[in-house]
Amino acid sequence: MSRLPDFRLEAYFSRWEFTARHHLTASDAQTMTMSDLLALADDEDRRAWETLSLGYTETFGDPALRQAIADMYTHAKADDVICFAGAEEALYLAMQVLLGPDDHAVVITPNYQAAETVPLALCQVTGVALDPDDDWALDLDRLVAALRPNTRVVSVNFPNNPTGKVIGAADFTRLVQLCDERGIHLFNDEVYRGLERDPSRTLPHAADLSERALSLNVTSKSLGLPGLRIGWIACRDRELRSRLERAKHYTTICNAAPSEILARIALKSRDRILDRNRAVIAANVPVFESFFAEFPDLFDWRAPDGGCVAYPRYRGPGTAEDFCTDLVDEAGVLLLPPSVYRSELTATPTDRFRIGIGRLTPEPALDAFATWLRTRR
Repeated sequence: MSRLPDFRLEAYFSRWEFTARHHLTASDAQTMTMSDLLALADDEDRRAWETLSLGYTETFGDPALRQAIADMYTHAKADDVICFAGAEEALYLAMQVLLGPDDHAVVITPNYQAAETVPLALCQVTGVALDPDDDWALDLDRLVAALRPNTRVVSVNFPNNPTGKVIGAADFTRLVQLCDERGIHLFNDEVYRGLERDPSRTLPHAADLSERALSLNVTSKSLGLPGLRIGWIACRDRELRSRLERAKHYTTICNAAPSEILARIALKSRDRILDRNRAVIAANVPVFESFFAEFPDLFDWRAPDGGCVAYPRYRGPGTAEDFCTDLVDEAGVLLLPPSVYRSELTATPTDRFRIGIGRLTPEPALDAFATWLRTRR
């Protein structure tokens, strides 16, 4: 495995996430306090929390947590689930297990950087770009053309980060079939599932559609609980799941016991938490639309299909990169510049920036943003 490059997003956040006055590019939905989460616990989970022994836990994850996760799926069962310390560990180890130097992978762009840099450190990778001029559509013919006899993984992410794109269910089902026909593992990053603005557009879990597919998820994004550091992969390929467990022995070994109980409380109350978070997004969308409507010469805005991030176009003056830098330097408003989503695989737009719409009360940040823009005029 070759050396991994610096993680551009995390390096940028290390500089600004906790120092900028206004964090307007958050990728997670509104979080909650410990007391609010514990108030959702049933009697069994409250007793488990109060009597918790702080010893090691099972590598696959707490059985009750795995059952709570499995209850989200139609065909995947508790034994088809393995838990990790967040989604990043799950992605990293899955690629380590699935790919070797003689293999090939296909990855869509733009993407969460690790989705391409981890495979690139292991094997040859081909990128397939979502089309920014066609509502970020995925061209399945282009994806098929990218496949090779030694393609082992196709990695996608819907709802997409950073674009908020959700492809049609028919296209997604066809993608699963294309992979199955060729013996390829489809890896779908589903961390924003449940935050679709139109619930009828919610895609099936990849792991429910195919025994070979892997569904990645986490408590961080849709549920707004990144502090728990609990992610998981659902996959009905038992041999592959065993290999994932053995790989985890070299990283975290097991998850934190308090986090596992808190995660299962959250997952059992998932519908209530998601209803709240969708309501926050629904209330925020017109606020952001009103903001961008004031500056039609500067931005092209479109609300995401799903998730809580959007990827508007910056129309100038200057570059989107300099715009984001000046904004945080001068007004303390943090956005993610297009360089964060630069790809080694395909061209990616240089006139976009990521903005978050999943947090409560974005008005102070947008007011500071608007004041800065008016001053520059």
